[in-house]
Amino acid sequence: MPVTLELGGKSPLIVTKEADLKLAAKRVAFGKWMNAGQTCIAPDYAFVQEDVYQEFKDELNQAIQKLYGEKPLENEKYGRIINRAHFDRLIGYAVDAQKDEERLKIAPFLLEKPALDSAVMQEEIFGPILPLYPYRNLEEVLDFIKMRPKPLALYLFTKNRDLERKVLFETSSGSVCINDTLMQISTPYLPFGGVGASGMGSYHGYQSFRTFSHQKSVLRQPNWLDFSFRYPQSKWRGKILRLLFK
Repeated sequence: MPVTLELGGKSPLIVTKEADLKLAAKRVAFGKWMNAGQTCIAPDYAFVQEDVYQEFKDELNQAIQKLYGEKPLENEKYGRIINRAHFDRLIGYAVDAQKDEERLKIAPFLLEKPALDSAVMQEEIFGPILPLYPYRNLEEVLDFIKMRPKPLALYLFTKNRDLERKVLFETSSGSVCINDTLMQISTPYLPFGGVGASGMGSYHGYQSFRTFSHQKSVLRQPNWLDFSFRYPQSKWRGKILRLLFK
């Protein structure tokens, strides 16, 4: 029976100093806070190159405000958390986040440099909280990603094609989206699915046809050829069959 399993995980986001920071912030705000962060491929945590960390953070705050206003909890287009249990779990990650307990809404929240062994960095967030870290050395970022379960998605903002290739070749994830967020799932021309801890199999477009179709084997033998070694009376039957089926 054909199977595809999509699980999710902690999808990393990398922003380099070569990125278009204003556009990157707008696209990150869109991808992270769509449905209040409750999408399986939302960026889960972000590494921002130290040289542009503060500038990107400022741009991101501005982008959030443009999308959801100065009071996002009052914005009807900004989503609520699915239930009380998840609301309480998320507030446990970020006690300082603005919240509306009655309507189960949590405002977009940037959580700067939480401990790497904290719960928010061990579990999939699936909510409107984005941990932010400055970085100097990209190798350390890639090592951090590679030491953890393979994510469903990886996001990279850069104009440096050499750096882009380095990230592509040195990491493993279900999908990669460069200079945008979430859009890899929108095209029917790319297969979508996880790898390792983030799932198995893929679907979308032609890949859906392949995944959910059975390839039936059909063998038609000619009547004019009949090998004698296949039959019990053949002297060489055992040796030949062992060679064929080993």
